[in-house]
Amino acid sequence: MTRAARVIAAPAAALAALLLLAGCGGSSGATVSVPKVAPARVFTLSGFQPAGQIVPGRPTTVSFTVALPSGKPLTSYKTGSGPHTGVHLIIVRDDLAYIIHKHPPIGPDGLLKQTVTFPAPGRYRVLVDVYPNISGGQPNFQLFKTLDVSGHYRPQPLPPFKADQVVDGYHIDVQGHPTLHAVQAAFVNVDVTDPEGRRVTFVPWFGALAHAIFFHAGSLDYFHTHVCGANAPNCTSVLGATRVTGRATAPGKLTLGVLLPVSGTWRLFLQLKLGGRVVTAPFTLNVGA
Repeated sequence: MTRAARVIAAPAAALAALLLLAGCGGSSGATVSVPKVAPARVFTLSGFQPAGQIVPGRPTTVSFTVALPSGKPLTSYKTGSGPHTGVHLIIVRDDLAYIIHKHPPIGPDGLLKQTVTFPAPGRYRVLVDVYPNISGGQPNFQLFKTLDVSGHYRPQPLPPFKADQVVDGYHIDVQGHPTLHAVQAAFVNVDVTDPEGRRVTFVPWFGALAHAIFFHAGSLDYFHTHVCGANAPNCTSVLGATRVTGRATAPGKLTLGVLLPVSGTWRLFLQLKLGGRVVTAPFTLNVGA
């Protein structure tokens, strides 16, 4: 299941209660003894590379391990036929003009290594979407890094919503203008045709017929959902008690299940494997409260 959620890096409720207790009282000069709270034990990225200059247009190796709270590397990841396995390495420029989406192989020592090419200068958010195989542990979480790619960078404003995108000759056409609201399940219908106007046959890529990756403009909040084949598992999006599932009902027709956590402007990167290569169609969407 895909969950629209953020990773909490500290016992926030307990800490807030302690801070509230410490802040209460009058001006009598009395002191309150507050117990010390040990730092939260969390997953982290260890040995992250590259650490030096990154040049646009030049292949760059990104490597890291996911460290367990104990400090040891995570070596066991979920496997299977669906998309919720291993690691999704997603890199997006902070103006949402470019996205890189890879699935790095996992070494026996937990080392993940992937060659990527940054298309242009700028600041990039690196998001590591992790599906660990830990009994009784978190089913999924995200870790983050920021990378600066050398060269002059002028952030570009997001273009307005445009329903019909043409990418490598393929027409990826959102039907109508989606009406979306935060924390409300909705569906977005998409028609896909090839350069000759024929409806395409969807084929799996990393366990899904379509990957729908959303980033919130400015905050870079993240949501990732999928459209899967008939028997593929783990393609339902979950937010609290609300669930929604996308589907592909016929050649060239997709229905995306959308469940975004906050209002504002979002950028959807819809990714499909067409003609033997991955095609990315970007859409700007406004989400109401």
